[in-house]
Amino acid sequence: MNEQNSGSNFGTGVGSRVKVTVPGPDSGGVAYIGVVVEDYAGMVIDSESVGRDWAPVHRWAIALDDGRLIFAD
Repeated sequence: MNEQNSGSNFGTGVGSRVKVTVPGPDSGGVAYIGVVVEDYAGMVIDSESVGRDWAPVHRWAIALDDGRLIFAD
């Protein structure tokens, strides 16, 4: 996810510039650049502990350069 270290989360934190690739209708997907604005590591819950696998909590809140806010792992 972090554009500075080739897809690894090592060193990623609030304020880091990141590149997130979202699967698209084509085989390659779409890449977006933004800045991590929040780290929800303390709120991430194992899906087995809540008895469901839908609506997972994502670790990072990312403000994209185009103005959108997304959540990713």
